[in-house]
Parts: sequence; C-alpha cells; structure tokens
Amino acid sequence: MKKSQLQKTASDCRQSLADIFEAEVLYSDGAELIIQGRPKVEDNFFKDMAYQRISNLGYNLKVEETEGYITLKISPPGVVAPKKIPWINILLFILTIFSTLLTGAMSAGQTDFLNHPQRIFQGASYSFWLLSILLFHEFGHYWAAKNRKVKVTLPYFIPGPTLFGTFGAFIRAKSPFKNRRELLEVGAAGPVAGFVVSVLAIIFGLSTSQIVKTIPETEGLHLGDSLLFSFLSKLVIGDLPIGHDILLSPVAFAGWAGLLVTMLNLIPIGQLDGGHISYALFGNRQKIIGNLATLGMIGLAYFWPGWLVWVALAILMRTDHPPTLNDQIPLHQSHKILGWISYAIFILCFIPVPLQ
Repeated sequence: MKKSQLQKTASDCRQSLADIFEAEVLYSDGAELIIQGRPKVEDNFFKDMAYQRISNLGYNLKVEETEGYITLKISPPGVVAPKKIPWINILLFILTIFSTLLTGAMSAGQTDFLNHPQRIFQGASYSFWLLSILLFHEFGHYWAAKNRKVKVTLPYFIPGPTLFGTFGAFIRAKSPFKNRRELLEVGAAGPVAGFVVSVLAIIFGLSTSQIVKTIPETEGLHLGDSLLFSFLSKLVIGDLPIGHDILLSPVAFAGWAGLLVTMLNLIPIGQLDGGHISYALFGNRQKIIGNLATLGMIGLAYFWPGWLVWVALAILMRTDHPPTLNDQIPLHQSHKILGWISYAIFILCFIPVPLQ
C-alpha cells in the first residue's frame, strides 16, 4: 500500500471497528495493514461483525487468533477489472431456450422442423414457464447472495437432449459463507422462489389440460405424483372418472418438472441446496442426515433406477458439508422457520417414483 492509502485505510478501519475492537498494535508489511488487539464483544460475534464492516468499506479481511490476540489483516480489493459481458452465460441461456422450445414442440406432437422451422414455437409456453421456474430459482440464490455480500457468478444454464430439454442451471460461489445465517438464506432462497412459480404453472397448466380415457396395456410415459401435485389436481380438476387420467398441457408439465427440480435440489447432501439448509440448521449433524438420505435413495432405486444417479452424485460430492467461517453465530428464529419451510416444501414435492 502507498503511504497515503495506508493512512486512509487505517483511519477508516479503526473508526469502523472502534466500538467492537481495542487496537493495540498497528503496522503494515507493505501489502497489508495489520492490526492486533482484543475484541470488546464475544469472539463468535466479533468475526462476523468485523467481516461485514470491513467489507462495507471495500477492503478484504483475514482474521487470525494468536496467543490471546486477534490479528486483522486488511488489504485493498486490488485492481477492479472492467465488467465483461458474460458471453458464456448468455450463450448457454440462448441454447437452453432453443432446447426447451424443441422439447416443448415435440411434446405437442410437432415434427419435421427442418422443413417447417416455425413449428418449434409450438413449444413456447413450455419453454417460457420452465425457464421462468429455473430463473426464479437461480436468481433467488443470486439476489440473496448479493444481499449478504457473498460473491457468486451469474446462473449457468445447461441445455441438453433430455426429457425436459435442459439439465437445469447453477450458480457458483466465489467467496466463502461467513456464517450459518447467510448459508441458510442463500440456500433456501432458490427453492422457495422456484417453488412459488412452479405452483402457479401447475394451477394455470391444469386448467388447460385434458381428461382422457386410459387405454390398458399401452406404452407411454407416466409421471409420478407428489402430495402437492395430487392436491392441486383435485383442486383444479376435481375427482377423475374411473378409467380416466390427465393429459398434461405443456405448462402443467413444466410446473411438474419444477416440483421435481425443487425436490431434487432439496435432498440434504453436500453442496445441494438441501445440504446448505441442513448444515445451517444442524451443523455437523448434517453428515448423518446426508448419509441417511443416501441410504434412502439406494432403497428407492429398487422402484426407480434413476435414484442411483443421485446416489453417485452424493458419493462424488460427499454427503457432508464444509463449515462456514464462523459456525458459532446462532440462527435467528426467522432462519429456523425458513429452514423448516424448506423441509415442508421438500415433503410436498417428493416423488418416490418420478417416471414410469
């Protein structure tokens, strides 16, 4: 740091931390401002408060504990690179629009797209609702992370020739979670936001779905029901006549897919949303929950082999969850309520046998 910058940094930081930290030694090693002293509040709360305040000033902070002292190492954020257009994110999103349009059009019975390219737009309603669900899910994470000053990427959408026309989407954290409060907020925001849009899609989609006679011994794809989907079906359509079933409209199918995505993301393992939420609520006991969830999926694989994919994923990403920078910061009651709401959503969306 230059001398003028060092003086300003020292003044800003000491003033910001004055009510929570007694500075006793202050010096610079040329790259960082180093302040040693003792906190005026409990250690568990001090770290979180210090990170928040120094971050608000625009500096980076490392906290070390040595021989009863707290050492704060403060550095400037470095040269701010000019904002770049996220071409990869944009390209993947455009490809996902195309792949979901194609899937939606094919599910509506359209073919021969080379000679009749306009037919692909028959999948517009499916594509719009499915991408809306995924967008709300991912930007739920994104805005919660930004609110908590956790650095994350923009969403990456993954196009693919699957039943849904996409493998989903994800964002990547570029900085660690400071405590379990922000871990829970960021982890739960996505599933809750996506869940709300999924419910809207199902209600609207069921109102435009058809009641058809079932034909015994005919091949076809049968979608499993969750508690919520069964309830909404009865609410919107009512009891079905014997020998009849619902032929889902593209919008209803998108809503069903949204519930499935929400359920799978809330499985309490590793770096899935459910793993974040479980660790925030239960700390190291999350590993036990993750192992039990993996055993449960192994059992369910007898009824639907697709669960083995998620067992493999659990093994690859590990069932346990890494700690936050300060696990000792307790959750507020509102955080606990949000966590249990997320578990309730998981139960409502759970489909033991998604496809038959």
